[in-house]
Amino acid sequence: MSRYTGSEYKRSRRVGFSTTETGKELARRPYGPGQHGNARRGKLSDYGVQLKEKQKVRFMYGLSERQLKKTFVEASKIKGIHGTNFLRLLESRLDNLVYRIGFASTRRGARQLVNHGHVTVNGKKVDIPSYRVKIGDVISLKDKDKELKVVLEALSKVTKRVEFINYDDKKMEGTYVRLPERSELNADINEALIVEFYNK
Repeated sequence: MSRYTGSEYKRSRRVGFSTTETGKELARRPYGPGQHGNARRGKLSDYGVQLKEKQKVRFMYGLSERQLKKTFVEASKIKGIHGTNFLRLLESRLDNLVYRIGFASTRRGARQLVNHGHVTVNGKKVDIPSYRVKIGDVISLKDKDKELKVVLEALSKVTKRVEFINYDDKKMEGTYVRLPERSELNADINEALIVEFYNK
């Protein structure tokens, strides 16, 4: 399946949720895309509500349906709350953590940095966006890529970082210190609905 390359704003408006987690997409036009917006939409069925919740997560992390389902199955094999484990696995993806550190201003941009071989994990180049980062792994950029204009611009816009990543400003590297707590992740996601969707 080919990757979506269209407007992130349009997808965010489609599901009524900020997939970039900035809220900018819905600030000016908090309704569905298209000429009639939400005018034609009736009340969603239970299935529709669950599907919408699943799509919110898929759009936010930029995954294909196959990748999302695979991650969900992996989460089911981990001890603990299925939905929370699911979100933790998604947060542990290399492209997501590159975005969380601030090397890119969007997850799409972070995926591109990884794909093009600019990112290192524990000093070794990793060019697989879905690479599962382990606790204690150090994420950085190749020395020659630390001066990339797009990276410096993204870093200059960072105002706050998540607490499960320690960032060394001088070395320009981030360490994944622990799994995120559910309270640290997006509160607008109801992962229980996603569990219900896939368990049907």
